This record gives sequence, structure tokens and C-alpha cells, in this order.
Amino acid sequence: MSLSFRQSDILEIASTEGRVTVDGLAERFGVTVQTIRRDLSELADAGKLDRVHGGAVLRSGVSNIGYEDRRTLNADAKVRMAKACANDIPDGASVFMNIGTSTEAVARQLLNHKDLMVVTNNTNVANILVENPDCEIVVAGGVLRRSDGGLVGNLTVSTIRQFKFDYAVIGCSALDPDGDLLDFDFQEVHVSQTIIAQARRTLLVADHSKFQRLAPARITSLAEIDGFYTDQPLTPDLAAKCAEWGTGLIVCPD
Repeated sequence: MSLSFRQSDILEIASTEGRVTVDGLAERFGVTVQTIRRDLSELADAGKLDRVHGGAVLRSGVSNIGYEDRRTLNADAKVRMAKACANDIPDGASVFMNIGTSTEAVARQLLNHKDLMVVTNNTNVANILVENPDCEIVVAGGVLRRSDGGLVGNLTVSTIRQFKFDYAVIGCSALDPDGDLLDFDFQEVHVSQTIIAQARRTLLVADHSKFQRLAPARITSLAEIDGFYTDQPLTPDLAAKCAEWGTGLIVCPD
């Protein structure tokens, strides 16, 4: 099954919350309840959710499906963005990398960097960078989120506060037209805000699909981001705001 952006997001929400409702999803995505019912029926037919009255629940044993499906979305674009981002991180830097498939793509591009220290709350990033013998890896503690290998919670935040990073490489679930970075998980938002506070420079890696999504929790504004790596141009209004804020915009087209 080839997932739409919305269906991928529905699976992500279900993996975090365990259950989704038709009315709640319709309001969240700004679409009709009929559209959501169709999405849930297709996801159920594909064996990824179980329909229940008024919504759907996560099928036992498939809590990581949403994340695996997101890995295939715009995979080529993620590689281009990751290469550009990694090229701007020098050898000898200290870097924090958070949860997300885009940050994992950056980690793969850091495998030949020298004398790095990477702190992460993403177990997938840690496993990728094991292949780089010149990279010291610190894994932040916390509660393991099985859906994507992320570590979240107060212990994660406490660990991050012990560091001051040269660079933070972050992703987001959605980007609002006014330039706000958004996410679904309030615990992850707190972690991301702490990362930004502890970094000298913050680099956002997010492909154009994030422009088409909605999420309820605000992380920060692009005004607080030093470099934004994406695959398609922003709207003229948002590009002008980035220029005004001093947010570096690096577009990596086909």
C-alpha cells in the first residue's frame, strides 16, 4: 500500500496515542469525516489499523509501521538535504541529533566525519553512527518510544541540559505557513525545545511534505533556526520572513 501524507500521519498519531477517532482526525486535518473514514478503511484493509466504533486502534504488533512508511516518503530528497546539512558540519564538532527519518539520513552522511561527538535521543541514529570509529556517541536516557526508537521524557531533558552543542540537527512533523515548527507528541516537543536552547547553531532538515501537514504542538519558530534544509522553495512570504529573521535557507532540488 502506498500511503498518502495524511495516512502516514494518522499511523503516527495512532502509534503515539493507541487510538484515533474520526471526528478528532477530521478536525485535526481540516477534512470531512467521510475522507477520514475512507483513510481508516484503507489502512484497515492494509492490515495497519483495526476499525472500531467512531475510529480505529493500533493493531497489535505494528507500532512501528508509521515510522517505517515515513522512511520511504521523499527518500531521495532526504538524501540530498542530508548531504547539504552534513557538509556544513565540520570535523571535530559536537552535535545533537533528535528523532526522525531526516536526522537519520544526516547521520548516514556523517559516517566519514572525523573526531565527532554526537548526542542523540534517537536509537536509530546511534546504531547508524556505530559504523564511524571517529565518532563518540552519547545516548540520552529516557522512556523508549517503540514506534520510532526515540527516547523522551524528563530524563531525556535532564541529560540534554548537561551539554552545550556546537550544532543541533532536528526535524519536525509539520511546518505552519507562518513559520512555526510543529509536532504531534508533547513530550518530544519539550525535548526539541531543550535541544535548541543548548545548541549554538540549530539546523532544521524537513522536506516539502511537512508544508502540507498539520500538527497540534508548537516547537519553535523558524526565526530561532540558523539553517533550514529543504527540497522545494518556500512561499514568497515565508522566504521573506526567513531572510528577515536571518534564517539560512538551503534548497536542495532534484
